[in-house]
Amino acid sequence: MKEIVLASNNKGKLAEYRAMLKGYSVVTPKDLGLTVDVEETGDTFYDNALIKARALFELSGRPALADDSGLCVDALGGAPGVFSARYSGGGDADNNAKLLKALDGVVDRSAHFECCIVYYDGNDIISATGKAYGRITRELCDRGGFGYDPLFLSDDLNKTFGEASEAEKNGISHRARALTALMDLLGADNV
Repeated sequence: MKEIVLASNNKGKLAEYRAMLKGYSVVTPKDLGLTVDVEETGDTFYDNALIKARALFELSGRPALADDSGLCVDALGGAPGVFSARYSGGGDADNNAKLLKALDGVVDRSAHFECCIVYYDGNDIISATGKAYGRITRELCDRGGFGYDPLFLSDDLNKTFGEASEAEKNGISHRARALTALMDLLGADNV
């Protein structure tokens, strides 16, 4: 079984990757006794994912996978975009409050979550992007999830990601779509 190092120690993300990357042993920096602290200075999701994948490969000497993702709101010119996690300078509640305030009185609330995943093995750079479309609600609709999930009404599910089960969300998420596309690009012989 081929090993890939995932640039994340997030248990939920790790479970999703392990479930989808059949035939690969997915390990984290923590599993290898590594600490990866990379500043995401890119202008795009691709840039940030590549920065993380390269840094992880350099530290581990093993093929690496990294992703970057965020929420892109049409009426805000794609913001918060690559700054999604640090949009307000605070946590999830502050980010959601800032987004709702920015969209106060805005009729077109269309948005999408976007994820770019990059594979890097020291030679090859292979990337894929996935998107999940929807719109921003006017108030939090939450039973779970994190980040902007309570505000993102999915076109596919007709409920917010915060109201969706983990299985529902993972079945149509931007990350799942990017990972499926990446696996098609990697193929069995490429890694």
